[in-house]
Amino acid sequence: INAEYGVQGIKYTEDRCNVVGIHTPKSVKGKSLILNGHLDVVPTGPPELWKVTKPFEPKVVDGRLYGRGAGDMKAGIAAYVTAFRALQKLGYQPAANVYLQGVIEEECTGIGALACLVKGYKADACVITEPFPYIVTAQIGVLWLRIQVTGKPAHVLNTAAGVNAIEQSMLLYNHLKTIEEKWNNDTSSRPKSFQHVNHPINFNLGIVHGGEWNSSVPTECAIDIRIGFFPGVKCQQVKSEIESALAECATKNGNIHYTVEYGGHHAEGVELISPELQPNLLQSSGQESNIDKIIDDNQDKMHFVLAKSYREVLDQPAPFKPITCCTDARFFALYGNIPATCFGPESSNIHGLDESVSIQSTMDVARVLAVFISNWCGLERI
Repeated sequence: INAEYGVQGIKYTEDRCNVVGIHTPKSVKGKSLILNGHLDVVPTGPPELWKVTKPFEPKVVDGRLYGRGAGDMKAGIAAYVTAFRALQKLGYQPAANVYLQGVIEEECTGIGALACLVKGYKADACVITEPFPYIVTAQIGVLWLRIQVTGKPAHVLNTAAGVNAIEQSMLLYNHLKTIEEKWNNDTSSRPKSFQHVNHPINFNLGIVHGGEWNSSVPTECAIDIRIGFFPGVKCQQVKSEIESALAECATKNGNIHYTVEYGGHHAEGVELISPELQPNLLQSSGQESNIDKIIDDNQDKMHFVLAKSYREVLDQPAPFKPITCCTDARFFALYGNIPATCFGPESSNIHGLDESVSIQSTMDVARVLAVFISNWCGLERI
């Protein structure tokens, strides 16, 4: 997998597995479908800073379920399972193959979803129930890297005799931030899907390890960084620009000694809906006649069947938006040639403190998915 798709593995992937439920109809009449969600969650941060409940002690308050992973994304998985079960309780089942996937490590590599694809689980469409209460049109590419800086230790009675690895790592990171600024400000090279998104490209300094002693000039510092970039840009192109910037900064500041290592996300961005359609979709959000015309003109395409189902259930036009992060949708769209999108329950504070998800939104998503399964796969009596 690594060799063919360029995914950079990390060390904590052993002894974890995907779970795939397979539905096979009595007679195939409709189009097949993958319903996908990830099982992993991100770290909680200090538990004492959570106010509503502890991270792994779920609690319902005012119609919202609180806890780590409530929104990102246990509720989404619950929604598609509920949709499937609701059809069964009515005596129906999809008239096409349906794969219900629970995958690992979306948060760090995406190798769970990729492994499903390589294993041969393919379909005519894929919906990932990530916590976005709209139909995702495009997503940003993401690259993870670690910069390891080596300085020179010294007693603080003469700090000039040493080289501070922590300070030098900050010089390198701050120089990389100028690339973030350049990519955001160069609106002429933005994909159409992100033309009206404020600050779509984000670099994040996520982890810092450095120093040995308060009274010693630190010898080493490692910083872990997340780099965002636009669809249409290859990972190697991003690496080249990042490495050139680091080399320039290192030379300018007295030959900083550093190495760069890539691990974790190695994800290209992707347009999930035709770029030609996206400006009209995004500008027409909330304008019923415009959205309905686009849906009617593209009614054989998965995204618009989903939009039609949304309208049928919730009696309002489906919103369409790009996202400034990456999801597993890229694997299905880029490598599996499978139309894919994300659509899921409304959530707040994902990756933050007091993460929560709307229970009503979760049920609404389940209802929309049940109708979507009916429209896309067709139904047959059990």
